[in-house]
Amino acid sequence: MTAMDPSSLSREDLDAYCERIGHHGGRNADAGTLRALHHAHVRAFPFENLDPVRGVVPSLAPADLMAKLVRGRRGGYCFEQSTLFAEVLVALGFRVTRLAARVVLGAARAEDRPMTHMALLVEAPGDRQPRLADVGFGAPGAPLEPVPLAPGEHCGAGRRHRLVRVPSDGPLELWSLEFRTEDAWQAQYVFTLAPFARPDFEVANWYIATHPRSPFRSRPRVLRLTPDGGHLLLDGRRLVRTGADGRVVERELTGQAQVRRICAEEFGIDVPEGPVLPG
Repeated sequence: MTAMDPSSLSREDLDAYCERIGHHGGRNADAGTLRALHHAHVRAFPFENLDPVRGVVPSLAPADLMAKLVRGRRGGYCFEQSTLFAEVLVALGFRVTRLAARVVLGAARAEDRPMTHMALLVEAPGDRQPRLADVGFGAPGAPLEPVPLAPGEHCGAGRRHRLVRVPSDGPLELWSLEFRTEDAWQAQYVFTLAPFARPDFEVANWYIATHPRSPFRSRPRVLRLTPDGGHLLLDGRRLVRTGADGRVVERELTGQAQVRRICAEEFGIDVPEGPVLPG
């Protein structure tokens, strides 16, 4: 495995990031810091794709991510959030490898999906246990804390996940991240440990933001955790509130103005200029 290039973030950037996510603990490169940062990050930043919906390809430049997510009131999708998180971790002394994954949630076969999700393999100095970190998976089954890279079940912040080795026709070992629903294990995505570089994700980012059939271009998808342990999801015009007890309340929004207001008031987003609904 290969690590990332040195981080471009300054000490002031790190201070601003920690303030934005509400992390006031230690910054040592260890498992405890990684867990705390991961948990705080996913609670602070909503998953959102408002830029692709309005015809804008999100920038993955660290300075632009700091301006949008940290110094602005915005969220982002996987490429943005994981790139920012990786920059922070490298600046703190972690070893980080970018991974590409196929999202299999809702797919009949893994091979039917392209490798358009970004996750991170994180290693701390002196710690033999690598961990899968993923702060940008916009689904209710996303991990809230890093998952140890080992077969078996892991419980983090009330969510149960497991990593499973699955059969593969290729030369590399294939892993599946699974989420425990009320009555079954549900595969979220599959990945290998092959390292990917920044240009690989620049291409995938452009594809996801511009392809006519991309779901991230065709409708808004915004997700955030709620203080009670549930989550709030905007999917197109549908607003779905799921409580920690599993109770679901759903309603249909009427148009651009209402969707903009919900994004601002319910998700804490400074909504950019332009349409938030296609067409």
